[in-house]
Amino acid sequence: MAGSKKKRSRKDPTLGGSTAGAGRTPAKRKPAAKGKNARSRTSERGLLARALRFVFYWGMVAAVWGGVVIIGIVIYYGAKLPPVDEWAVPDRAPNVKIVANDGSLIANRGATGGEAVSIDEMSPFIPMAVVAIEDRRYYSHFGVDPIGLARAMVTNIQHGDVVQGGSTLTQQLAKNVLLSHAQTLERKVQEALMALWLEHKYSKDQILAMYLNRVYFGSGAYGVEAASQRYFNKSARDVTLGEAALLAGLLKAPSRLSPARDPEAAEARAQVVLAAMHDQDMIDDSDMATAMAREPTRAPSYWSGAEHYVADMVMARLEPMIGEITTDVVVHTTIDPGLERDAEESLKSALDAAGKKDRVEQGALVAVDATGAVRALVGGRDYSKSQFNRAVTAKRQPGSAFKPFVYAAALEIGDRPSSVRNDAPITIDNWTPENYEKTYSGPMTLTNALAHSVNTIAAQLVMEASPGGVADMARRLGITSDITANASIALGTSEVSLIELTGAYTAFMNGGFKATPYVIEKVETTGGNTLYQADHASQPRVLSPQIAANMNAMLMRVVTEGTGSAAQIPGWQVAGKTGTTQSSRDALFVGFTANLTTGVWVGNDDNSPMRNVTGGKLPAKIWHDFMARAHKGLAPEPLYGGGRLIEPKPNAAPARDTDNPKTLVELLGRLGDADAAPPADVGAAQAQPQERKRRTIMQILGGG
Repeated sequence: MAGSKKKRSRKDPTLGGSTAGAGRTPAKRKPAAKGKNARSRTSERGLLARALRFVFYWGMVAAVWGGVVIIGIVIYYGAKLPPVDEWAVPDRAPNVKIVANDGSLIANRGATGGEAVSIDEMSPFIPMAVVAIEDRRYYSHFGVDPIGLARAMVTNIQHGDVVQGGSTLTQQLAKNVLLSHAQTLERKVQEALMALWLEHKYSKDQILAMYLNRVYFGSGAYGVEAASQRYFNKSARDVTLGEAALLAGLLKAPSRLSPARDPEAAEARAQVVLAAMHDQDMIDDSDMATAMAREPTRAPSYWSGAEHYVADMVMARLEPMIGEITTDVVVHTTIDPGLERDAEESLKSALDAAGKKDRVEQGALVAVDATGAVRALVGGRDYSKSQFNRAVTAKRQPGSAFKPFVYAAALEIGDRPSSVRNDAPITIDNWTPENYEKTYSGPMTLTNALAHSVNTIAAQLVMEASPGGVADMARRLGITSDITANASIALGTSEVSLIELTGAYTAFMNGGFKATPYVIEKVETTGGNTLYQADHASQPRVLSPQIAANMNAMLMRVVTEGTGSAAQIPGWQVAGKTGTTQSSRDALFVGFTANLTTGVWVGNDDNSPMRNVTGGKLPAKIWHDFMARAHKGLAPEPLYGGGRLIEPKPNAAPARDTDNPKTLVELLGRLGDADAAPPADVGAAQAQPQERKRRTIMQILGGG
């Protein structure tokens, strides 16, 4: 077909999988996929934004309502508190500071056990250590520490247990002094409110001082002063860095970490405190190394030292003197700290050396001066193991140590040191006294009989002076315990305390004046207001000068040639008397110089017998050791009367002699005269029926 046009073939569009147009590059899908992902991401961002808006909105709603709830709780529990104008930190429990006669501290007593010490007075290491381990942000927070609370919560969550607290020192003070310790929401809310109030009312140093003077440090010690005395035997003013760290470490667990219970645990905790102080730049490397190198503090499980027997004695007598104790007071005692140490060492060393061999566990010692002032007192072998005061509270039979009252009563009715009695078996109302050695020596003077502690002659003298007369003599001189007025009083069968027995002997030493033992010299407030002042300037005369001098001379023979020879002190005149009860259950020596009267007792609390211990052995040795120390460096002085026996003038009635038949009439006459009252300044002997006197003399002279 000439001139006709060639037709174009038609090509339809194809999809990527078609065979038609296979030689052409298929259209790419990438742009389409990109658009879809972009739309997906945009959708996700929208969802996230909506979620965030949801969370924010409802978070704000929850926060608002949570705040409303918290405010409501605060208002609810706060409303249960007293009005703010009635809030006040209660006064700290009053402390009783007990000091020796030189002003040195004996002990603190009271609910806290230590005086209050200001921040400026105490060792600076103490507040530093407490702040470092207990509340490092103390000086920057306002009583409640949100940062510290959050940190504690995170730490506790990490450990899955409560290992760190969020309370500030201010909150702890509020809890300790204003609120209960109950772990309740109410208490926590009130604690926070009280902390805010404390921070508003007091300075940081005042709050810290109140806390440190009240908080419990374990082992019965409340307050930093009590704890320092308890664990280190020193004031909080003198505590070292290492010691301060130990005290601060105790606050976490006072009972468990006490160095009296677990010294190693206490020291390990102290090193944690030191590390915290170092981390906070309170101490340098050298300070920390030195403090960490110290040996662990090993405190006794209880207060130790004989001075605590004195402190207990003071507390027992204080309130009757001054009434209820409502403020801090200082009690000035008569105790000489040097003599107190000497007494404790003498007693303890003797018991340590001989206790096991002689089967003796305990002992006690009392030393008083001519006025009755107690200069040393030891109530037992070890206060930390037994707080029972055997010098004051315990009452035991004095044995032959009671005989000086018998002889004084005999001298008062007319006997003389040279009077003669017959040491022979006797029976008085079915009672037959025997001598310790169960031997008899025949006629002897009263001086010799007392020196060798002859029981039969003491029994005779009791019946001559009458049991009532002897009991009256003992009471006049200072025995306050009940005394059974019978014949056996001659051998000291009535129980007495060591302190009253020692005080009664002092009437011989000082020339015949009563000397009631006392330990409290003065009581005053910390401000210097005197609440009590002892007055022992004028004491009643209870023995005539002649009888006092003769008793001294006779008791001096006990030491120079009788049962008390172990008590001799070179250069000094010493007088005293031994005492031993049945089966050696008690052994005593009470004696004196012109300077001091001292009584010593040894025995067992369960009243079990010792092994052949007598008053002239272990007690006399303890007495000698103590008194030799007490008199070291002092110029010797003679006893009252000079140790000379005073006999009647030549025209006086002759001495009685029971070996002379003519003396029976004289003796009966003298006993009849005993019904008459003696001079007013020495009291009155009790009367005895005349027929009883005749029967007694017949028993004595007839040997039964």
